[in-house]
Amino acid sequence: MLWPLKALSRRETAMISTRKTQPKSGDNGRNKGCVLKGAADYKAEQGTQYAPGISAETIGSLALWFGKVTLPAGQRTKAHIHERHETAFYYLSGGEVELWTGDQLQNCEKASPGDYLFIPPGLPHVAVNRGTAPAVFIGARNEATAQESLVMRPDLDGMVP
Repeated sequence: MLWPLKALSRRETAMISTRKTQPKSGDNGRNKGCVLKGAADYKAEQGTQYAPGISAETIGSLALWFGKVTLPAGQRTKAHIHERHETAFYYLSGGEVELWTGDQLQNCEKASPGDYLFIPPGLPHVAVNRGTAPAVFIGARNEATAQESLVMRPDLDGMVP
């Protein structure tokens, strides 16, 4: 299935144009690759710890967010959707994690290190780490900003045991 593309809003365009890593004089920022150190971690509204590597804020990425996402031991995310972007994860380390998806969070799949996870736009989801170790993922999404198209769904939080 193909997902519709969305034009950048003025806010998104402004975020990109005020990128933290400015190109050197005479460089338009697209003439060479670069190596970045990871940016400071932050706790996302849905409950995971994000450590961005590539983003609009770190390097002026136009369409990609790429970084590390950690779900602490014994924790779960709050129910939410991402309105405009696909999300993909590679599960790096930890124990078994449950991924609950669907209109009523009725579908549950279990992920282990070495698995890939995919969440399409607009799909309600919750991740649950019932283990004793943090679950660490490498993630990417096709929306470059830290303030992603997140919509919290508190009406669904009680659906996951």
